[in-house]
Amino acid sequence: QVQLVESGGGLVQPGGSLRLSCAGSGIIFSIYTMGWYRQAPGKQRELVAVISRLGNTNYASSVKGRFTISRDNAKNTVHLQMNSLRPEDTAVYYCNANYDAGYWGQGTQVTVSS
Repeated sequence: QVQLVESGGGLVQPGGSLRLSCAGSGIIFSIYTMGWYRQAPGKQRELVAVISRLGNTNYASSVKGRFTISRDNAKNTVHLQMNSLRPEDTAVYYCNANYDAGYWGQGTQVTVSS
């Protein structure tokens, strides 16, 4: 079955950095568009960043210049490097794989607080 497993979340101070990883299995990872979404308490899930199978990227305006999405098809992983973190980045971050169908990971909590 398809599995997406996120890791790397945690508590960080404002201005700090975190690197999220998502390991995929059960899919032909290289053909999927991979994305990171987040959901803060009381808010809808929103797109953070997406990377196509060709490596084209797109970012939410709120994270552009601070976050970087990348993928390693040989290891079936996608990463989200998050720098200059702000309290408003606090959310559960979800990995998404999209091709013929969409799949989600279980999420990883990111908390930005002093």
